[in-house]
Amino acid sequence: MGESARRYLLLADEDLLSLVERRDPDAFAALYDRHSRAAYSLAYRMMGERQAAEDLVQDAFLKVWRSAGSYRAERGSVRTWILSILHNRGIDQLRAQASRLRTRERLEASSEKTQPSEAFSETLRSSQREQVREAMSTLPPEQLKILELAYFSGYTHTEIAELLGLPLGTVKGRMRLGLKKIKEYFESRDLAVPK
Repeated sequence: MGESARRYLLLADEDLLSLVERRDPDAFAALYDRHSRAAYSLAYRMMGERQAAEDLVQDAFLKVWRSAGSYRAERGSVRTWILSILHNRGIDQLRAQASRLRTRERLEASSEKTQPSEAFSETLRSSQREQVREAMSTLPPEQLKILELAYFSGYTHTEIAELLGLPLGTVKGRMRLGLKKIKEYFESRDLAVPK
């Protein structure tokens, strides 16, 4: 250990922080050595995982490097200040994670909703298109609207319920009835029923 490195070990946290404010890398290294273990301990308790805790410590100390001039001794010790930076950054990261998780769950949930069958959609594009249109024209308007939204516009049951201001069960019920009537229409004319 060199003479200058030993000198940093003897400095108080506040003095080290003043040097960090002036962009002194050795002072920053000394501050990091002194407080990184406590910071990691808090980060690990917050994040519950080693890599995430290490990343959080790095993020917090980067903020310390950039914001050394914002430290105020009257608000607490340098260690308390560093740990509060880490705590705030950790809370931000956990919120962002939770938000990403909620978004992913929403996307997964909407894709799991009963989607119009590919085969039925294909039928609409085939030679039976006119027959299907004719069958649909026999439906009551409330069933027709739901089937059109589902099969022609690609909306999920949940989206249709929101669009029309109806309970989800009503949407599913009307869709079932509509499909049943179309099937009966095809069977009564000895036509192949779209699958």
